[in-house]
Amino acid sequence: MRKLFQIIFYIQLILISILVIILTIRGFVYAARSTNHFRPEKWYPPLLGSVVSAGIVSYLWEWISFHDPSKAIKTAFWVGPFLTFAVGILHILIGCPISLAISTIAIISSVIQSLYTCWVNPRFDYATKILTVYTSFPPDKTATFVILSIITCLVYSSFLVTGIGGATATGTGLDILFIIVILLTYTWTMQVIKNMLYVTISRVRYMNFACGADMNTWIAFRDTVQHLVGRVCIGSAVVPVIGTIRGSARVMKSVVGGTDEFLFSCADCYSRVASTLITYGNRWGFVQVGVYNKGFMQASADTWGAFKTAEMIPLIDSDLTGAFCFFSGVAVGSICTLVGGTWALAIHKSYATEVSIYAFFIGYFICRVALASQQACVSAYYVAYAENPQSLQFDATIPVRIQELLQRYNV
Repeated sequence: MRKLFQIIFYIQLILISILVIILTIRGFVYAARSTNHFRPEKWYPPLLGSVVSAGIVSYLWEWISFHDPSKAIKTAFWVGPFLTFAVGILHILIGCPISLAISTIAIISSVIQSLYTCWVNPRFDYATKILTVYTSFPPDKTATFVILSIITCLVYSSFLVTGIGGATATGTGLDILFIIVILLTYTWTMQVIKNMLYVTISRVRYMNFACGADMNTWIAFRDTVQHLVGRVCIGSAVVPVIGTIRGSARVMKSVVGGTDEFLFSCADCYSRVASTLITYGNRWGFVQVGVYNKGFMQASADTWGAFKTAEMIPLIDSDLTGAFCFFSGVAVGSICTLVGGTWALAIHKSYATEVSIYAFFIGYFICRVALASQQACVSAYYVAYAENPQSLQFDATIPVRIQELLQRYNV
């Protein structure tokens, strides 16, 4: 399976590169012949400006979250909804039917983000402590890897943007299909880049947490590239899907509660399915993929089993590290949308909607790549603790938090 996914990943990179080159050339040829249709000088600059903004803001955000986690967490959760709301206002100003639909989604999302922030506000102190304590001494050369990852994402994103512009130039039904395919492969590729960094950093930190040993980060990265690409590709395809299913199941169960027996039974069944799926596909499994060279599903199952044995499931479910990274990605994506969308609105209104959509995707994923190292450090600590809770390498942070959660939920 890992060999199959690795081959598929490299093949799709080659095929998408060929497709993008063809679409770019065809788009410029078509634009040169047409006088009243696609205008590349007004389509590309706003979107490429958004790409550059994504790289700059993502790096600055990673730097802030590393040096001042408390401020970063509060900003992501409290300012993020306002940025999403601003995106909704921008699309109202654009005024086309698609933009109005997007504005409705954005405004509703900002309200949901705000309500979620109010709900999880009591967890901010613990989240800050986790990020401060366990990312204060990152592996050697972490900053170098983050910068190289961001640059790689910027180059790849800019390359795909040229192909999307070429497909937009002609705008046939087949071109729309090409754009969808490009966006899907872009999503998977960005997940792979993020998780390659995740596996590398988590392996180095795990060795430090579990054994007190320092591992060379370049060696860990070399091993990841040479031996683990297939496993990372599998996890990158599986984890977002299963994570979405489990998140929706938790929301559904919380909303339904016990008000209706039929709805409660449906929500409970869906929740059980999601709980089974998360056992065989979760982001913490990437730690054991790097450390033990396991298959992704086996690593996920073993990691989840260790969490259950150590009674850490309530802690894992209440951890805000993933939510922080998600909110940060949405915030950076919103900033890029405001940059590209406002620019396009000012110079060519008809391009504003599509430019803002692409800008959000690019900003979101580049930010997630930038924050992968911090999320990896926290995950490595959780996994190392779950495997040996009695080790003298660990302080009382996790046991105390588990006791607080057990008392709160009367378990």
